[in-house]
Amino acid sequence: MILFSRNRRLRTNESIRSLIRETRLSTDDLVMPMFIIEGKNKKETIPSMPYIFRRSIDLAVEECKELYHLGIKAVNLYTKVPEELKDNTGKEGWNRDGLMQRAIKSIKDSVPDMVVMPDIALDPYSIFGHDGIIKNGKIDNDSTNIVLAKMAVSLAEAGADIVAPSDMMDGRVGIIREALEKNHYTEVGILSYSAKYASSFYGPFRSALDSAPKEINDIPRDKKTYQMDYHNSREALTEVYRDVEEGADIIMIKPGLPYLDIVSKVREVIDLPLGVYNVSGEYAMLKAAVQNGWLDNDLAIIESLTCIKRAGGDIIFTYAAKEAALLLDN
Repeated sequence: MILFSRNRRLRTNESIRSLIRETRLSTDDLVMPMFIIEGKNKKETIPSMPYIFRRSIDLAVEECKELYHLGIKAVNLYTKVPEELKDNTGKEGWNRDGLMQRAIKSIKDSVPDMVVMPDIALDPYSIFGHDGIIKNGKIDNDSTNIVLAKMAVSLAEAGADIVAPSDMMDGRVGIIREALEKNHYTEVGILSYSAKYASSFYGPFRSALDSAPKEINDIPRDKKTYQMDYHNSREALTEVYRDVEEGADIIMIKPGLPYLDIVSKVREVIDLPLGVYNVSGEYAMLKAAVQNGWLDNDLAIIESLTCIKRAGGDIIFTYAAKEAALLLDN
């Protein structure tokens, strides 16, 4: 039997495979999330996230220098806020001398070309661990949006290149954009968590910041009233379209690997840059499998990140960014 078509001809060796390769991963695609804490020369381990640390600002600056040297040009910042500064208003989030504001200024002063993307949400600042202000036992959308806009302006003033609202309040992108424009921060971008699902894969992240919802009286014990239902797919497009209309510059899908169908669906209908968050639970699972000898660490990292890009992600937020950069360099 003569076969005129043999697909294996183009898989014969690595030179041929690389010649026709459709998807290529590079350090230009990667954003490193970083956890910031108060103090000096402090570096705390996070048990559920091997090789990821909470760092004081001085050590975070040194880490940013190393990341930039490796080719990673963007960081996504989160702060672990002392309990005594938490309340139900989130006011520490727009404190000019707050931990996040000082971290942004220090990083931009030391690594001016590093793109700094601080997170915007109330959960690190909330006594309830929620992304919004609590009123009558519920998350109040509209009063939360006012606070998010104040945070955005404060972070822009500190030097943020792009603000990243992850709260999932309705209408917040438009309100943040209006606030930035009115305060003359016209060049500050908005990376909107447009389709952020109420996922079980956020556990390690919440333990890193002590930001999980608190079990207090009638306060919701999860985030299902504002984050998306993981059963839904079409709803993601509705969320994305609204954020595009309100002025988002980059769209984010979160989580990543379990939601590649959503990534692909959104990629087909929008032209804006598309971010995908390879979240803490995905990272923790991979590391646990590696520690048990079930997976090859290096191969699994590069494969998983490449799959995210293949699905349509332009920008990949991942705790494995530094490892991936070292692997790609080799």
